[in-house]
Amino acid sequence: MISVLSSLFGFEHIELAEDIVSDTFLAATESWSAKGVPENPTAWLYLVAKNKAKNWLKRDTFFQQKLVADLMRNIPEGEEIEIDLSARNITDSQLAMIFAVCHPCNPAESQVALALNLLCGFGAEEIADAYLTTKTVIYKRLSRAKEKLKEAGIKIEQPTFSEINDRLETVLKTLYLLFSEGYYSISHNTVLRKDLCVEAMRLNYLLIEQPHTNQPAVNALLALMCFHASRFDARVNDTGEMVLYQEQDETLWNRELIERGEYYLNQAAASPVLTRFHLEAAIAWWHTHKEDSGEKWNNILDLYNQLLVLEYSPIAALNRTYAIAKARSKEEAIVEAEKLQLTDNHFYYSLLGNLYTHIDDKKAIQHYETALKQANTPADIALIEKNIREIKNKKPLR
Repeated sequence: MISVLSSLFGFEHIELAEDIVSDTFLAATESWSAKGVPENPTAWLYLVAKNKAKNWLKRDTFFQQKLVADLMRNIPEGEEIEIDLSARNITDSQLAMIFAVCHPCNPAESQVALALNLLCGFGAEEIADAYLTTKTVIYKRLSRAKEKLKEAGIKIEQPTFSEINDRLETVLKTLYLLFSEGYYSISHNTVLRKDLCVEAMRLNYLLIEQPHTNQPAVNALLALMCFHASRFDARVNDTGEMVLYQEQDETLWNRELIERGEYYLNQAAASPVLTRFHLEAAIAWWHTHKEDSGEKWNNILDLYNQLLVLEYSPIAALNRTYAIAKARSKEEAIVEAEKLQLTDNHFYYSLLGNLYTHIDDKKAIQHYETALKQANTPADIALIEKNIREIKNKKPLR
């Protein structure tokens, strides 16, 4: 609804669109509490929002008259402004909003915050929770980001071929960050936030549905999301603790999502284009095969090698060292891991703890204890403490 109304009013009046939608949900709260939820809640919301927007446009202050005059330029005399809340226009408006929100005039963190706010309906408090900051910080971030879009004169309209080519990579990075925030979330004291992941997948699918944006990288990213999402239910146990990959119950993996991921990965592979999302999706595909074979880990290691050449990242380098341990040896992995010196990352010390276990248990405990000091969430802390206990309680070899 915000996307449709913002497309109509423009970014310079985006607060108006937000106010109308907010008033619509307030009206729903009042009406539905008294009369019950209507048979078609979505249609009810769309109708109320449309009527509120039309009523607003009929008011006659100078500011509003100017806006109405701007809107009426392309409308035949005597006809009302049509507020199109059809499924087609909602999809088109959201697609336009994605590309507007991901304009490079704003930094990546602001793009993600705007996407969460304008496209996914998350409030400032929820976004603040996701970023472990305050509502005030997020209010300021959202306000600055909107002002920059207004100052740059960014229009919410269907992107041109040129804009798609120039900005699609930024859009995909934003969706990737949105999914990652849910999948590796450190907020709400949980390991994952399905709502963020589902929104990222929904917006990615919007790109798949449009011929001009249905490109190999888009399919590869959705494949990656499907593979990761397929293991949602296996990543956390009944008490909310994280379950490591090797200990996950494979029967809890969602085979349908794995098959969808394979479909999108095949679509992505139909072109000679190779992106980081292709390589990450292929790594995630291998992780949907539980067997601990040499072929699997050698393939994963090769994919990480390609990924680091294509686009280096410290986390990918860290993950590569685990693949080295599985494909070759822990000793070789330790040498590669210690070169990274990611001393401000508790995952780095957790990995070293894992690699040193059974080789030098004293060092393993030291690394785990360092990781414990840096860990942020109860789930991470519980897992590290469990690893330390297991080493300390291990029976000595005779």
